[in-house]
Amino acid sequence: MSRKTIEVDDRLYDYILETSLREPEILAELREETAGMSGAGMQISPEQGQLMALLAELIGARRYLEVGTFTGYSALAVLLAMGPEGRATCCDLSEDYTAVARRYWKKAGVEDRVALHLAPALDTLDRAVAAGEEGAYDFAFVDADKENYQGYVERCHALLRPGGLLAVDNVLWDGAVADPAADDADTRAIRALNAALKEDGRWTISLVPIGDGLTLARKR
Repeated sequence: MSRKTIEVDDRLYDYILETSLREPEILAELREETAGMSGAGMQISPEQGQLMALLAELIGARRYLEVGTFTGYSALAVLLAMGPEGRATCCDLSEDYTAVARRYWKKAGVEDRVALHLAPALDTLDRAVAAGEEGAYDFAFVDADKENYQGYVERCHALLRPGGLLAVDNVLWDGAVADPAADDADTRAIRALNAALKEDGRWTISLVPIGDGLTLARKR
């Protein structure tokens, strides 16, 4: 037994992947290609993708909202879990990174179930609210620029249905959130969001130490 989360060194991490990861071949291929690209550190870990897929199944998600798509791994993991009725709305700014995502979505046969918006995400989310999509989504994932995290979370609250699930990535920020010497804008923004979510009674929350830290929040 342990009174705190066990430390995961490389040997234990390899064991976790060896004994629990069921990564579809197309996701493994996408992850391998992304690893050779600039910005590869923005890729979520495969066990986090698997957790998100499980969560999508658990809540019966059919509409998924993503802020920060990169090369499309997280969106594809969730789309595969949702099945043929699932639809994804993805927000990003990079044509280059999302071109990789589009290629893999096409290869997986899900491209017709993705609406990709290449524009500032706050604008896209505000348009969705204005179009009457409040409460239309089951699952949302935020993994984009940190200084706008609170704005993204607020819009996701409006767009999620009651009982819908929000996942926010990088909430531990490689440990910087607990380092008093770290005072850059991104770290301050993540600390502010973590503190705000703890006190926000509209959500039921849990910060899970997977990947770079993933906060799960259920809309009450």
